[in-house]
Amino acid sequence: MPTSTAPVAIVTAAGSGIGCGMAAALAASGYSVSLFDIDPGVENLAVELGGLATVGSLTDLDDLARLVDATIERYGRIDAVVNGGGHARNNDLLSVTDGEWHDGLDMLLLSVVRMARLVTPHMEAAGKGAFVNLSSYTAFEPMAEIPVNSTMRAALTSFTKLYADGHAAKGIRMNNLMPGFVDSWPEDPRFLAKIPAGRYATTAEIGKLARFLVSDDASYINGESIRIDGGAARSL
Repeated sequence: MPTSTAPVAIVTAAGSGIGCGMAAALAASGYSVSLFDIDPGVENLAVELGGLATVGSLTDLDDLARLVDATIERYGRIDAVVNGGGHARNNDLLSVTDGEWHDGLDMLLLSVVRMARLVTPHMEAAGKGAFVNLSSYTAFEPMAEIPVNSTMRAALTSFTKLYADGHAAKGIRMNNLMPGFVDSWPEDPRFLAKIPAGRYATTAEIGKLARFLVSDDASYINGESIRIDGGAARSL
């Protein structure tokens, strides 16, 4: 089994948007990247970034296991995991079906839990590692328009804190990155008016924060949920 001399990062939901921005930032800073997405187009991005691609679903444990196995087979190590994620199907709060709640649970929370189960043994063997989970500032300030996302992101905050408590002494960190409005989505004047910065974030800006959080420069940041929202959040 080969062992990469460069640090290795897995990025899930990497095929477009914020995930693509995070993958590009990591590759630009010297990481070998192992990319995962349900869209086969992720293979083209992997070629562009000089990395590895695995096509599969965030909600399928077998697909996630295939991703981890392929990464170890290719590179022999996993230094960082950046857990991306899409948007769950949302509706008026009491109109969200049980199936939609379960779908959101699988995609936004259990995908992170499952990746932690799969990758933690490799990081324990190495004596270090870092996870960054893509969350949302709505974990602290729920939005009625996206009740499933808001609720599951709040649950992710708790999981992240508990994971950090249990693994910090082993040299393994987990933090959440919490964007507000990002330019991978069309601008909406209603939301733009809420942002003191007067603009949406770029996916490149989100990528730079992810890159920092998995790096040794962030070695004493653990169990945190860090907002990058241009000042849109109002909670203290």
